[in-house]
Amino acid sequence: MEEAVKKAVADAHEQAAEEAESTVEADAETETDGQETADAEPAADGQETAEEAEDGKEPEGMDIFGRRSKKELEKKDEKIRTLNDQYIRLMAEFDNFRKRTEKEKSGMYAMGAKDVLEKILPVLDNFERGFALVSEEDQEDPFTQGMEKIYKQFVTVLTDLGVTPIDATGKEFDPNLHNAVMHVEDENFGENVVAEELLKGYMYKDTVLRHSMVKVAN
Repeated sequence: MEEAVKKAVADAHEQAAEEAESTVEADAETETDGQETADAEPAADGQETAEEAEDGKEPEGMDIFGRRSKKELEKKDEKIRTLNDQYIRLMAEFDNFRKRTEKEKSGMYAMGAKDVLEKILPVLDNFERGFALVSEEDQEDPFTQGMEKIYKQFVTVLTDLGVTPIDATGKEFDPNLHNAVMHVEDENFGENVVAEELLKGYMYKDTVLRHSMVKVAN
């Protein structure tokens, strides 16, 4: 029994020695392979670098001095020109939009003002009809004078807004300004001349607010 144990121990020592020797040999082979690989890589890198140098290749978009190539600069300039053109077109479109908006706003204001003024004109007509009926004795009446002051103030406000009366009597008939409701024979006026104004017409700035209602001589 004792001999069997000794033999087993001896076999174990022998097996351990063999395994240790195998491990040392394997490590030595690994170091050798690593050294060969390390030596080979620099050589390969050096060879590739030499080949690139021989071919005269530079990094893409750069010259040998590290500056951008002419082709790259041309691409950049073209992009700048494109963006600049887009900016100019955008500003032109915005300016046209601004002008169009201002014109539309002005047109809407003029249309609204014209509608209001057309409704005010009958009030002005009634003032004038009333003054036409005032006798000479009543013209000095304080009430009449007060109404005249209100009327003048009213006319001043309308004038400031751009409302002006249309000249009619004695003027040649103009269908753009006058509305002929009667034709009369009158030797005091030439042919196609306004003989009498029945209802005063008005202009609002450059547009007709109300046509003059007139008699025209034949």
